[in-house]
Amino acid sequence: MTPVQRLIPLALALLSTFAADAHAGGSLGGPVGGPLSGEPAFSATATLASQYVWRGIRRSDGRPAAQLGVNAANPDGWSAGAWLSSLGNRNADGWLEWDVYGGYSGKRGDLGYKLMAYYYGYPGALAAAGARRGYGELVAGLNYKTAYATSINATYYRTVTRDFSGIANARGTGYVDVGVRHAIDKATTLNLHAGDGRVAGGNGNDAYNWRDVKAGLNHKLDSGWALAASYSRAYGGDGMVNLERGTIAMPRGELRTIPDAKNSKGSRGAVVLSLARTF
Repeated sequence: MTPVQRLIPLALALLSTFAADAHAGGSLGGPVGGPLSGEPAFSATATLASQYVWRGIRRSDGRPAAQLGVNAANPDGWSAGAWLSSLGNRNADGWLEWDVYGGYSGKRGDLGYKLMAYYYGYPGALAAAGARRGYGELVAGLNYKTAYATSINATYYRTVTRDFSGIANARGTGYVDVGVRHAIDKATTLNLHAGDGRVAGGNGNDAYNWRDVKAGLNHKLDSGWALAASYSRAYGGDGMVNLERGTIAMPRGELRTIPDAKNSKGSRGAVVLSLARTF
């Protein structure tokens, strides 16, 4: 059993304790998001990005991506939403990714926490027999706000469906996300991230393991507009390249259209520039 697997039961127990305290009227400092009027808060964010990068892996084939997210957050800490992004036309994941999610989040003093469920869908994606593109994850996260306008977060994603992004029999795949956010001023935030993905299931699935790092800046403008710039890079072998290019479950005859690992963009860094508007 890995150290991360040993920590999962403890993290879930802590989250369960915090959630129970919240429903019992404990002092949590209020849940994350939402007004205190008792009515759900609805929001939508439209984004135009120079490309779509997911956990260090390019998902739009280096091309611009249009994205839209909608979210409903209740003052008691429960929330749900959906998110859409266009994909590259050479990506076997199809032309669109759509995600749906829901869960609970809150805070106790300077410690925030969340327990969420996500499902990621890819309409029109190519898939070989016995493997599905779409997959589901359970997500547990903690966030600590320091006294120096800095917050530290750690989030664990665990695949609960049989397959993971076209990789067959990969239930139990895990991804660890550790990040630091620092408020440079009231409008600008520095974001640093490191991630580690381990694909479960045996049968050579560990060839898809990867790691990634990211550094970026977010700047809020007036009237709900925001600018962002980031640089990310993923590290892994040929399996990671196939994960990026969407070739995992493609029919064998289609593989000839995909560059090999040596010529792929999988080992290069990715710069993302984006403009977003929240309504």
